[in-house]
Amino acid sequence: MILLKNDIDAVYIHIPFCNYICAYCDFCKVFYNKEYVNKYLDALDKEIKSNYKKEVITSLYIGGGTPSSLSIDELKKLFNILEIFNLSKDCEITFESNPDSLSLDKIKLLKKHGINRVSLGVETINKRLQEILERKTNKDDVIRCINNLKTNGITNINVDLIYAINGESINDLKNDLNFLLSLVVPHISTYSLIIEDNTKLKINNVKNIDKSIDREMYDMISDTLKDNNYLHYEISNFAKEGYQSKHNLKYWYNLEYYGFGCGASGYINNIRYTNTRSISKYIKGKTIIDKEILTIKDKMFYEVMLNLRTNRGIDKVVFKDKYKANIDDIFNYKDLVKEKVLYEDERYLKVYEDYFYVLDDVVCKIMVK
Repeated sequence: MILLKNDIDAVYIHIPFCNYICAYCDFCKVFYNKEYVNKYLDALDKEIKSNYKKEVITSLYIGGGTPSSLSIDELKKLFNILEIFNLSKDCEITFESNPDSLSLDKIKLLKKHGINRVSLGVETINKRLQEILERKTNKDDVIRCINNLKTNGITNINVDLIYAINGESINDLKNDLNFLLSLVVPHISTYSLIIEDNTKLKINNVKNIDKSIDREMYDMISDTLKDNNYLHYEISNFAKEGYQSKHNLKYWYNLEYYGFGCGASGYINNIRYTNTRSISKYIKGKTIIDKEILTIKDKMFYEVMLNLRTNRGIDKVVFKDKYKANIDDIFNYKDLVKEKVLYEDERYLKVYEDYFYVLDDVVCKIMVK
């Protein structure tokens, strides 16, 4: 069976450096080290030049780590490296940052180099919860940063929220949500805290919050943000109309993309790959450490699992174009439609929002045929 080729039009760049390491983070990250940054950027430049095939790019995402931990000169070097990409006129270019490390000078540099979307790690403004997470951002940093971004013409702003922290109350969460709403930004990402292996929280034996409270918090976030005209367009993401993340939608629509940098993942030519998390190995040119060569069945599984995370759901026409098969001949879901867990019309199959929270269970049921 031959699949239709997806043109690769998305790029993820990973910058692993951080000014401090948060207690919950299991991403590929290291303390900022000036000696390593230039060597790392040289290795990144080499990886990009060895793999990028001059496609037109419609979304470029610079994540981390904390890209804003780089100095002005280091950021200039990064942007020079990224000039290799053939960007579309309407390319969405996202830059991740902590508010405390994104100075006015850096914001002006971002604007100069075409950054048109910024994602800020706010997480919580509750001092007690910040101590648990080992976050250092305060309200004044956030407000200053948001105002500076808007003043300099970068208005497409996302703020991250972490909730379900051990010891967090519903009232604590309400206060965080009210603060985020006061910032008047078009996108909010919300993440229930997961205690991952090899994090300080795990080492300190911090426990996850009770599931019933987690669900109550999830529902409150959804209701609050929808009441304030945010579209719940993905399980963990809310946006004003027209401000959905173009880049992340490519992941959720199961499209191919480049992933460059230490710890980055990519999806090219039916292969999902992951780069080494070792900075020293990456600098030496040892990049990809894991490849998953996908079968047709694998690709169908990803299509269902990822598409159902969104309010659009699965486009049955696209599914048929890709796999030369009707989705109802492959997966068992008709009972879930009858039970009003899934909604189906002529074009789309999607999860009712009330079942977003238990999507993993829904997907498991669909996969049984």
